Amino acid sequence: MTEVIKKARKTGIDYKFNEYENLIALKDYVDSTYDQHYSKSKFQATEFIVDSGHGEGFCIGNILKYSQRYGKKEGKNRADLLKVLHYALIALHVHDQENQ
Repeated sequence: MTEVIKKARKTGIDYKFNEYENLIALKDYVDSTYDQHYSKSKFQATEFIVDSGHGEGFCIGNILKYSQRYGKKEGKNRADLLKVLHYALIALHVHDQENQ
């Protein structure tokens, strides 16, 4: 039994769709984006876009892009779905910042 499954069982929630494992995978994916070449400097391009007031549109545009690309470029690429979720998290952050 993997550590992820052990942790999920400790929550007492009977996840039906591997949500716990997929949340861990999403966290691992997001963590990996901070190690990529375009994030080596102090700021990421997305930060400048969000700070300039275009974060919501940028994120929604990327959600549409990667969701439409899924199944086409490189087949049913799991990474495209993770990108959709990552941009949704950023959009959620922008929403929360704008609606406090």
